[in-house]
Amino acid sequence: MCPLVMELRRHNVYIEPMVAVTAQHREMLDQVLHLFKIKPDYDLNIMTSGQTLHDVTVKALLGLRDVFAEAKPDLVLVHGDTTTTFAGSLAAYYAQIPVGHVEAGLRTGNKYSPFPEEMNRKLTGSLADYHFAPTLTSKNNLLKENVNSKNIFVTGNTVIDALNTTVQREFTFSDPRIEQALKSGKRLILMTTHRRENLGEPMRHVYRALKEVLRTHPDVGAIFPVHKNPKVRHVVQEELSGLEHVYLTEPMDYEPFANLMARVDLVLTDSGGIQEEAPALGKPVLVLRNTTERPEAVTAGTVQLVGTEYAAVLQKTLQLLDDSSYYRRMAEAVNPYGDGHACERICGMLLHAFGYSGEVPAEFLPQKD
Repeated sequence: MCPLVMELRRHNVYIEPMVAVTAQHREMLDQVLHLFKIKPDYDLNIMTSGQTLHDVTVKALLGLRDVFAEAKPDLVLVHGDTTTTFAGSLAAYYAQIPVGHVEAGLRTGNKYSPFPEEMNRKLTGSLADYHFAPTLTSKNNLLKENVNSKNIFVTGNTVIDALNTTVQREFTFSDPRIEQALKSGKRLILMTTHRRENLGEPMRHVYRALKEVLRTHPDVGAIFPVHKNPKVRHVVQEELSGLEHVYLTEPMDYEPFANLMARVDLVLTDSGGIQEEAPALGKPVLVLRNTTERPEAVTAGTVQLVGTEYAAVLQKTLQLLDDSSYYRRMAEAVNPYGDGHACERICGMLLHAFGYSGEVPAEFLPQKD
C-alpha cells in the first residue's frame, strides 16, 4: 500500500489520504513505513506476544471503529488478505463507509488454505464497493461470485510498483552471513516458510529435501531468513542448524529481502506475495503449498506448486538445478502480475468514481510471451 499512499498524495488537490495502521506485526510494519517515509495518522499498536486470531480481530475492529468515527473518511482502502483487512472492511461497513479492496479476487477455493487468509479475502470482497483486481483471473473469480462488473477494475498488483522502487543494482547487505553467501560463488536457493498449515512435519520434510539437495550439489548454498514463530524455529534448529552451506538469518526487512531475491538463483517459499515478486525479478519459484490463490503464475510458468512432500520438493529443486533449459523457461516466462503502474490505475479510477476526472484509465493487460 505504500506506493499507493505516495500516488494518492500526488493528487492532494482532490484527495486527502490518511494512513491508519493496526500494527498487528509491529516490526514488519515499521521498517516498511521507514523505507517509504510514511508516518501513520493513526497507529493502534495492537501487537502483543502470543495473541490469537480472535485477539487481533477484536482489537483491530474496535480500534478502527474509533479511527473512522474521528476521521470520517469518504472511502476506506484495504489491502489483500490480512486480519486487519477484514476487520477494517467490517468496521467501515458498520459505519456505512464505502470500501475499496486492493488486490481483490484472489481465491484458492479452500477456506482453510491459506488459513485464515482465504476467508479474510473473501469476506472482504463481500463487503467491498470497489474491487481492484490485480489480474483478469481475479476479476473472473469475483464475477463468479456475482460482483457487479462495473465495480471491478483490473490494475496489476501494487507489489510490483513497490518492487520497482526498491531493488537497486548495487546493494550492500548489513548481515555478514548474506554477504558471505553472495561472495561464495555458489548457486543460491532462497527459502522462506511460515504458513500455519505447514508447521511441524510438512516443514520438516521440506528441510530434509533441502539438506539432500545440498549434500548432492556442493556448488549450491541456501539462505534462509527464519520466521520468529518458535514452532518454525524449533524444526529449523533440529534439521538445518550447523550445516556448512545453509545461511540461517533473522527475518529480513523488505528492502534487503527484495534485493536478495534479485541476487539468488531460485526461491522455495510458502509465501503468497513472493509468488509475484520473485517472477518479476526473473527467479523461478517453487511454492511449498498444495493450493495457491495466484494460479496465473503457474499458468505462465514462472511458478510451480510442489507442496511439502519430501520427494516432490527434492525432485523439482534438482530439476531446476540440473536442467538449464527448464530453468530458463521458468526464469524467462512473462510475469502476469503487473507493470509497475497499478497505483496510477487505482488512483485514476478513484478520481473518476468520485467525479474529479471524466477519463477512465485503461485496465492492466499482461504482455504475451
